[in-house]
Amino acid sequence: MLPPRAYTFIGLNGLRILSIIGLLLVFSSNILTLVNDIKAVNRFQEGKASASDSAITNTTAQDILNSDYIAGSTVPNQPAGVFWAVLNRLLIIVQVIVLLLSEFGWPSAFFNRFFPVLGKDFGLGALGIIQCLLGAAILSHHVDEFSLVAAFFLFAIGCLNMLAGLIFRDGAKSKRSVTSWREQAKSALPTHVAGVDIRPVAAAAPSFVSNVFKSDEKAPGEAKAGHGFGLAGERAAGLKGYLISRPVESVPRYAPKRSPSAA
Repeated sequence: MLPPRAYTFIGLNGLRILSIIGLLLVFSSNILTLVNDIKAVNRFQEGKASASDSAITNTTAQDILNSDYIAGSTVPNQPAGVFWAVLNRLLIIVQVIVLLLSEFGWPSAFFNRFFPVLGKDFGLGALGIIQCLLGAAILSHHVDEFSLVAAFFLFAIGCLNMLAGLIFRDGAKSKRSVTSWREQAKSALPTHVAGVDIRPVAAAAPSFVSNVFKSDEKAPGEAKAGHGFGLAGERAAGLKGYLISRPVESVPRYAPKRSPSAA
């Protein structure tokens, strides 16, 4: 039977795989939607040019030209509508790429420095919120079936990530990390998880007790003053077995020699 942390590891990594699949589906659907929007805009511009050239225009053509959205696209028929629609799709694609990199955990130093909420020190709540926002932004427009399913799937995965973030908090990414799993597998009883000491109180007691006794042993010695370099120090050294010899008197080499007359 596997330990409880193994089930947590498998469950969180399964959620990670589903999250990666959902992000890939949204990435693909947004590229297809962007291509379809550009084609629809080109057809709209051609129809608008042909309608302006012809002197007679029917009611259907006028309704198409004055519709709220360009036919067959998600582009609003308004000033700079094409620009904002294309920019929206590009921003969604960039955000999906960033979320994919954060799910793979590379580069971790970049996310820890510039996007801390997607780094290893934060949980899955922020990731789930961003995924829900992306799904809601896509579902707020009339899209094709593929984009609809991908956005629904991403929104559901975002809700699961938020739930996992509430349950495991900031330790979710460390619990699903393969490297931390290997480090914990080296010892039968792990001592640290995500930088937190999880040793039992009985294991930590000896160090505390030893520190107390060491402090008690050092206390009397610290109260005594030193013997110095005088007679008291010489006596204390003699009691401990150290012999202090008196240095031989000698004249330094640079001292001037005495002349016989001076003697």
